[in-house]
Parts: sequence; structure tokens; C-alpha cells
Amino acid sequence: MACTEAYKEHIMYTFHGFCKVVIHNAAITAWRDQQRRHKREISLEYLTEEKFYPLGTTDEYFTAPYEKYPVTICGQTIILTNGKLASALFKFRFDEQAYNGR
Repeated sequence: MACTEAYKEHIMYTFHGFCKVVIHNAAITAWRDQQRRHKREISLEYLTEEKFYPLGTTDEYFTAPYEKYPVTICGQTIILTNGKLASALFKFRFDEQAYNGR
């Protein structure tokens, strides 16, 4: 079956019409999604001014990262930045001295 010029033109116009409908429906869907999202979203200005939610938090781990704890073990002084480790070593040092009878 040979395609005539009129038939090719009919197919072209039909395809263009189909593309227009698809693009139109995609635009409507995008607009609806945007409206739904807009209804559910809360503005950042509302959260910060009305309710005063903090924009960020600071972990306890990072509150004093540069605080130094000097610990002396076997005549050597070590500078530690972890307070829990320093207190554990300090306690271990006194337990060792008690065990040795000092």
C-alpha cells in the first residue's frame, strides 16, 4: 500500500495534535502538583518569626573542640582534647598509684 501525500499530511497533523494534547495535560499536572505542594509547605519566615524554631543545632561533641586537657603519665605530659578520655586516664593514673602503694 503506497502512502499518498494527503495521507502523510494527515498523519503529521494527527501527531502534532497528539503532541499538543500531551504537553497541555503535562502542564496541567505540573500546575496541580505545584498547587498541592504550595498548600502543604510552611514558609521559613513563619517558622522563624512566629514559632521561633532554631534554624540549626550544635551537637555536644562540637561545643568545645579546642578545649585542652593536660594529663601527665610516666613523667610525660600529654595534651588531650577529649574530656572523657582525659578524666579516664586521670582516674587510671590515681588507681595505678594506689595499687603501687604511693
